[in-house]
This record gives sequence, structure tokens and C-alpha cells, in this order.
Amino acid sequence: MARRYFGTDGIRGKIGQRPMTPDFILKLGWAAGKVLVNNNHPLVLIGKDTRISGYMLESALQAGLEAAGVHVRLLGPMPTPAVSYLTRAFRASAGIVISASHNPYDDNGVKFFSSDGMKLPDEVEEAIEAYLERDFSCVESAQLGRAVRIEDAAGRYIEFCKRALPTEQSLAGLRIVVDCANGATYHIAPHVFEELGAEVISLANKPNGLNINEECGATHLTGLKEAVLKYRADLGIALDGDGDRLMMIDHKGDTINGDQVLAIITHARAKEENLAKGVVGTLMSNLGLEQAIQRLGLPFYRANVGDRYVLEMMTQNQCILGGESSGHVIVRDMMPTGDGIISALQVLSALVGSGKTLSELSEVMQQYPQTLVNVRVQHKLDLKHALIQSAVHDVEATLGARGRVLLRASGTEPLIRVMVEGQDHLETEQLAQQIASAVRAAA
Repeated sequence: MARRYFGTDGIRGKIGQRPMTPDFILKLGWAAGKVLVNNNHPLVLIGKDTRISGYMLESALQAGLEAAGVHVRLLGPMPTPAVSYLTRAFRASAGIVISASHNPYDDNGVKFFSSDGMKLPDEVEEAIEAYLERDFSCVESAQLGRAVRIEDAAGRYIEFCKRALPTEQSLAGLRIVVDCANGATYHIAPHVFEELGAEVISLANKPNGLNINEECGATHLTGLKEAVLKYRADLGIALDGDGDRLMMIDHKGDTINGDQVLAIITHARAKEENLAKGVVGTLMSNLGLEQAIQRLGLPFYRANVGDRYVLEMMTQNQCILGGESSGHVIVRDMMPTGDGIISALQVLSALVGSGKTLSELSEVMQQYPQTLVNVRVQHKLDLKHALIQSAVHDVEATLGARGRVLLRASGTEPLIRVMVEGQDHLETEQLAQQIASAVRAAA
């Protein structure tokens, strides 16, 4: 069944435009409730990031769920991974996050977690969509769901995060700059690192509903780099609006991306028996990450781009570590979804345990230059076209074992993405443009 509304990360759109309208979200809550009401104790948790629209959507979801006879626990502003954790802790039927992650404030979205804290299976999303086509109805008054606000949700999650650092370790002596992206971690992340002993300088921790991800957070690192250098900090931590993504800055002001974070964590835990199944990256993961993992004698798998697909491949191969270059890192023996704070603590544990700087830790992998060229097309293009395949073959022959080529169509825009990775930046740019020219000619 083709899904009309659910994408790879829930339902998302511009506020005021369907599906991000109060009437649609009301019915979405009702539809989800009707699917979940088969549970003997239907209970759903709702968390959100700091967008101004979150309050409107929260009220609509709550009303729809209650109309279906589902009890609701309201968590307030809460990171996406926190909702995953609390869904399991409360033994709830599902958890719902109102967030558009790293997008601007005028976007928003709704994503669901099942009772085990993982993304909903396709068949459940399809069942919810089927109910969206039915007429809205309300249960009898005595069967209506009830809503309760959980006042200590942030404190519960702070304590959970702190357990990611071994009890014999402390962050005392470290000066850390934490960029909260004016998002859902603003009242959580600084406390986690402070309570573990670090001196914390907080950035973008004053959300006003409109400034989430605005020139801050994991997708805008300039301010964090400047602060790390200004305060002579040991490192910087950048989270995105909903807290599931992590980027880091070392004491020199250099960026440590998701691939490097994953390499650091893997090397620190390489001797653990449960790591033997390997590590999962994506088609976009740097070749240097693959080589670093393989040097440890561990398998490396590439999933399609998207943390949903990373987790699917991790589950399939029984891996406990996986992630994306963008900073979604999954440490599955601690959290079944990407968690920026947990990932940061894993890196800090490696740093404290080794006595090395973040810059030194990042040397476990060589970062190969990558050039990405987006070619806009007017219609669906066959990537097996003779012109394109000839150009790809020529570039692969030029690179040999020194690099790789990735060609794929965007799932959301009329674009063909051309990626060339190699040892020399100028060469990768030239070769990527060579393929891009062939794509334009074929189009």
C-alpha cells in the first residue's frame, strides 16, 4: 500500500498547509488512537520541540487521541530520543514527537514510536492512514481518554543520560561549549554535562518559538567554533532542534562529523564482544570510516540514507553501532534511536579514558574529500542511460581503489545527486562535474 502522508521520518510539512493543519492533526490523533486502542491499556506520550506551532499541534493530537479513548501523558518540550526512552519507561502503547528536527521554525512534523521506543512498523503507519479515510467518531463520554502532564520528564531523562558515562569516570576539568539549537535540549543538555563535572558554556539555549535552528545547532557550526576558540574550550557539542543529531568541534576549531563520531566510539569499544557483528553506515558515509572499521577486523555495512534504514540494517545484522555523516548516531545497547547527548557522552568517555584530545581521537579515521553536485532534472531520469554509465565508468577507472562514486535520485526533489569521493579535493570536484555534465546531457 502506497502511503500518502508518512515519509521516512513521520509526517512533515509547512504549518498551515495540509497536512500540518489543526483539523488534519486532530484526525491523525484519532486515527492513531483507533489503531492503538486494541491495546488493553491504551496510553500515548506526547513530546515536542520548541516551535511555536507545537502547542497548537499538541492540543489537536491530544483531542484526537482522547476522542478515540486513549489516555495521554504530556511531556512538554522534550528531545526526540527522550520520548523514545520515556515511552518504554511508562510502558506506553506509543510515543509521539511533534518536531521537524533541523528544519526552520515554520515547518513541523509528527513522528511516532512504538511501545519498544522504535519507529512504527510500516504496517502500523498504513493502518493509521487507512483510518484517516474514515469518518471521525467519538467514544462515549465515560470512555474518553484523560490527559496528565508529566512534570518531572526532563529530570527523568537527565538521569538516564548520565548513566551513559561509566560511574568511575567524571568530566571534571573539561570545559565544554554546548549549542542547544534553541531546541528541545535547552533545559536538558547543559545540566547533563554540568552534573557529570564539566564546566559548561551554553549557547542557543533561550528558545522563543521562532529561533529554533536559526544560525545555530548541528547544521550551523560557525557560532560554536567561535565560542570554542574564544573560551579556549576543550571541545564543542552541537545538537539539532530535536536532539537526535550531534556534531562536534575540537579545541582547534575543526569539525568532527557523524562519521568521525562513529569511528571514535567504535574504536573505544572495539574489544567489546557485542561489537563483533559490525557497524552500519550509509551510502554517503565517508570511505575513511569504512576503512577505519575494517582495520579493526569488523564488518561495515552501508544502508540507504536515513536513520530509519540504518536502524533496519543494524537490527538485521545484530549491530549495536550505526549512523550517518549528518550526525545521527545510534548506540543501540543504550537507545534504539539517534541521540545526540548519548553519542556525545560516548565520545567523552573515550576522551576521558584515553587522556587524548578530541582532535587526537579523530585521527582514527582519514577523512576523504567528498564532492556533491546536485543536478536538477525536469523528469524522471534513467541512471542507466548510456551517457551516464560511460561517464561513471571513466571516473571509476580514474579513481581505482583511491575513491568511489555514488549516483542517486533525490527522494524529495527533482534532483540527481552526484557524489565523488577521493584522496584529492580538486580531483573529486573535477570528476564530479564530469559526471554531472553527462547527467545534464542525458536529461
